Amino acid sequence: MKRREKKSEHRKRKRKPKNDKSLQLLQHADADTIFSLLLAAIHNSDTPSSLTLIKKCLIKLKPTFLSQNPNPILSLLPFLLTSKSAEIVCYSAEIVGAFSLYSLELNEQVGLDGEIVKSLVLALGSWKKRRVLMAACNAVLDMATTPVARQCLLRFFALESLMSGFLQVPKSSVMQVSLCTMDDETLDDGSVACLKIGFEDDELPVLLLTASIILINSCNIELLGNIPRNLSETFLAFLKNLWAEVHNQILLANTMKSSQEGQFVMSNIRVNNLAESIFRLSIKSSEFATTLPVEVVKRSIFGLTKSSFENFMLSHWEVSPFLIRKLSRALNEKDDVFSSFIKSLGLIETDPSFLSSFLRNLVSCFPIASDELDVLSFLKEVRNILGCPIIYQQDIRVLRTERKTKREVHFFQESLDSCCKKDCQFFNIDDFLKCEEAYKEGYTVALRGMEFRFKCIAAIANGLASIFGQPSVGVNMYLTPPNSQGLARHFDDHCVFVFQLFGTKQWTVFSQPNVQLPRLYGPDSLHDAEVENSVTKCRKILLKEGDILYIPRGVLHEACTDNGGPNESAACSLHLTLGIEVEPPFEWEGFAHVALCCWNQRQPQDASSESVLEFLDVISVNLLHVAIGLIGDSDPTFRKACLVGAMSLPSETSYRLDQNQKTIFSHLINKIDTESGFLDALRFIEVAMQKNEDPFQRIKWLRLLNADGEATGHDWNFSFMEAKLFPLCDEHKGKAEEAFMHVKSRFCDEVLFGDVLDRYKLLLDKYRKARKQYMNGMISLQCTS
Repeated sequence: MKRREKKSEHRKRKRKPKNDKSLQLLQHADADTIFSLLLAAIHNSDTPSSLTLIKKCLIKLKPTFLSQNPNPILSLLPFLLTSKSAEIVCYSAEIVGAFSLYSLELNEQVGLDGEIVKSLVLALGSWKKRRVLMAACNAVLDMATTPVARQCLLRFFALESLMSGFLQVPKSSVMQVSLCTMDDETLDDGSVACLKIGFEDDELPVLLLTASIILINSCNIELLGNIPRNLSETFLAFLKNLWAEVHNQILLANTMKSSQEGQFVMSNIRVNNLAESIFRLSIKSSEFATTLPVEVVKRSIFGLTKSSFENFMLSHWEVSPFLIRKLSRALNEKDDVFSSFIKSLGLIETDPSFLSSFLRNLVSCFPIASDELDVLSFLKEVRNILGCPIIYQQDIRVLRTERKTKREVHFFQESLDSCCKKDCQFFNIDDFLKCEEAYKEGYTVALRGMEFRFKCIAAIANGLASIFGQPSVGVNMYLTPPNSQGLARHFDDHCVFVFQLFGTKQWTVFSQPNVQLPRLYGPDSLHDAEVENSVTKCRKILLKEGDILYIPRGVLHEACTDNGGPNESAACSLHLTLGIEVEPPFEWEGFAHVALCCWNQRQPQDASSESVLEFLDVISVNLLHVAIGLIGDSDPTFRKACLVGAMSLPSETSYRLDQNQKTIFSHLINKIDTESGFLDALRFIEVAMQKNEDPFQRIKWLRLLNADGEATGHDWNFSFMEAKLFPLCDEHKGKAEEAFMHVKSRFCDEVLFGDVLDRYKLLLDKYRKARKQYMNGMISLQCTS
């Protein structure tokens, strides 16, 4: 026994570090002393005793020490983070985290130190030990509390390391989740997107996932595009599976207080954070928002003969209704672009039970401004509610038209009233079941934004948009029970193609009143005399499965599921309406504004000149923009869809369409030359200012013509117009009018159709790109196939 005790004491004596004096000195050391000891130990870091001293120095460091003079310690962190010792790397990562949380200044100082960030990211990617990964990930999370540090982490590819690490660590194939509110929070419908997500899983993957989501949501479009495609799409697939679980918990309202979390690992990921990451990763994904070839879409609508489409374009487009029977198109299942969507519904005529499961898979599609080309700017506006269940009136309506009063009645009247008060009414499981009940009581279920919910419909909508040279096409779905009418008699501010997918529906299409084509988002009322005149003549059309009906904008119509004849029984109906919404830039008036901008930018500019005449020329161009708008209010041609960007026609028809476009352009220029007036334009601006309105609001989209997004000469503010425009025109009225007439005359004489095409198509491409990004993001959030 004594020998063993002596040997034990001998071993203890041998293990005693040689630099015990350094360790004793460390006990009462200040920051400068610790730094000196660290520096000495690092110089001899190959010895076990030096490694021990480094560890103890790192343990001794405190934020209070670091704040006195952090720079010396900062300079050592890159070396320490790349140590071969797991403990040293862990302690160093903890110091990085302590720095980052101590103050905003220290956080940014760490973030801007490229060597520290690079070493921390290296630790994330090179170590497999759980403790090191957790320490490095926690350091990243601590750094990511400021925008500056987040951008530095992204610059050194921290996101790729985090995503790869998350995909590689052991975890459940499908992470079980629960939604959590804070103890002092009360949950209401509007707060579901801000619920925190708890995971029934290990803490490490939760940390890696949290850090990944934070950095994904800090990326711009370029950085998102730089993520390796395989990594991005694999990570996105996991997030979408996770999203299906979270979305289901939202609908079931399964929430708990944070104090009840139990076996769940609570994260700082909120529902809307997860939704935003999915949206962002989907923006450039090749999986979504494909476009069917134009010829395929055109053939599925108009059939195989070229004459049918040509006849439609020359005789019916924006002029009169057009019926296309399925038999006349000789369609087989391969040509039917909607066949996959119909099969996915599992619709049975007498059974609406599919509605609940169908609707619960959808999330709300918040509208994006028509001229918003920065999808990340849109995300900033809606990020707190992104991923919410569908909202009444915005996404879905459940209504019927009473036979006696011919007025629409909503099944969810309280929800409609809430929407009128701008309070969102989110649907839940009970509401979805009520939709089935409403259907049985004769109500139509109308769902908006189908192109943002199903990939197959998005592909068709994109193809149809290309046919008519527009940025996008909107798609609504209507399910109507037998012997019922959904929407009351109305007209649309956009042309529609009605695709009868299931059952039959009786349509009444009235003669077009003698009015201009209604504009998108414009006044939606007709004069009583016009309505009375239009309803004296009507056409009855029974649509059967596979039939397509085209209705121009401004044409009154209504539809019901009454039986079509004495030998036919009433049936339910499912149809889609594909709306070609002609936005202001893509009317012919918009083309005229683009033409004026193109012409003006080719004129020699003398930036140093401040003469009255030079300034009057600038004013004249802007007044001419106003004058073009005034002509557009009265001339129907200016309101028509410009088809310059159409990509749909065979060569012989394309030639005829091209000639037609040039003829219309000549008509526009002639109208501008003969009817635009200086005093009318000036008076319009004056009246707008008296009403505190922006006289150039209608053409704000012109700023998008420039690659840098800067204004194109129409961005005058009120103080400018009050201080310079009117005084200058009053003082030099004769010269001002003369300058206007001179600018107008030169423009009309010199502008060429071909000179405008490239800029116009560039604008169209910008709109299409933004719509595709939005479409990709929204489709990815739907729990549909």
